Amino acid sequence: MTARGRVAVTGVGVKTPAGLGPDELADAVLGARPTAARVDEFAAQDLAVTFASRVPEFDTERYLRRRDLSKMDRAAVLGTCAALDAARAAGLAGAVESERLGVAVGMSAGGLTAAEHVMGTHGDRPREVPAFTVPRIMPSSLAARIGLTLQARGPALTYTTACASGANAMGEAALMVRSGRLDAVVAGGAEATVSPVIMSSFARLGALSRRNDDPGQACRPFDADRDGFVMGEGAAFLVLERWEHARARGATILGELLGYGTNSDAFHMVAPREDGSVAADCMRAALADAGLAPDEVGHINAHGTSTVHNDRAEANAITRCFGTSGPPVTSSKGVLGHSLGAAGAVEAAVALACADRGLVPPVANFTKADADTDGLWIVSGGPEKIDRAPVVSNSFGFGGHNATLVLAPC
Repeated sequence: MTARGRVAVTGVGVKTPAGLGPDELADAVLGARPTAARVDEFAAQDLAVTFASRVPEFDTERYLRRRDLSKMDRAAVLGTCAALDAARAAGLAGAVESERLGVAVGMSAGGLTAAEHVMGTHGDRPREVPAFTVPRIMPSSLAARIGLTLQARGPALTYTTACASGANAMGEAALMVRSGRLDAVVAGGAEATVSPVIMSSFARLGALSRRNDDPGQACRPFDADRDGFVMGEGAAFLVLERWEHARARGATILGELLGYGTNSDAFHMVAPREDGSVAADCMRAALADAGLAPDEVGHINAHGTSTVHNDRAEANAITRCFGTSGPPVTSSKGVLGHSLGAAGAVEAAVALACADRGLVPPVANFTKADADTDGLWIVSGGPEKIDRAPVVSNSFGFGGHNATLVLAPC
């Protein structure tokens, strides 16, 4: 980021397994309350993994017309509702010129679950596929839907960088705001991949926990007994706005996106670079962009998936960047599961809310460290009280995609 315009956060909207609004979500994460539960249809199909973290049902017709809902993939529904909540919270209506308002969406699977459903119901009768199959499955449909609903005539872009997608969308949106190209961007991520084929694919890779008898204890980031993540779903969007624009219109500024770093391990399609060297460079780049030294960070919201190799690599990266006496570290995936392309955006919302409260959430299900992670200050048991300070939020994805955001409360 060469231009140093400030980026304000003026609205937040979430739809997650642990809460349908930002305060409810923060309370659940601070309380370390896992949301993973048995999925009866998966058990009936005798899948290897029969549990997930799903968003509870809510009144989607408060946001979208019934005829539009019937044409949308679940991820697009969750994402549009979260984006509308963020826009309403920011008071965007009539406050930003259409041409100066953009959309940035992170998704890793796009309409894959919708495609899976169509193939399962119409695979032997392709001439009978629903007329709106293409809009349901195209990855750009959510960005288009948000832009259409908000009448945002600036860029409506989709970023697909696996589990870093939501964080990359927010970082790239900040670039557009900082440069003065746009006055505001509704930026975030959405994902809904709780489906038989996708779940089975991740299970075959060895990425999912198989604690079918105790789903609530399954996701345990950085714990010595971790054995994989819990599939989650959800959406989160933040309104990122030029600081001067937000101030001029009297908007409530909730926080600031201070820094952004992104790079690639260039190592393996599904395994992280174990020494964490490139991920550490990503964090250093974000801190440099924010103009902060490591000791000015209040806490780290780790990617922390609960897989053996990811947590080991991230622990190495954190130690490389912050040393052995770094700030407290947390991960919210023990509560939320892993929502893939949405995770970076959901966790940015969590990180900002907790930094504002001066509290670091405990890692759900963490009971003991091992040699991989015992150099980190892992928060467990209950929230850690800290001074209000900037927070680092990491998102590291398959293919070596790395993204780090630095956010600060106001």
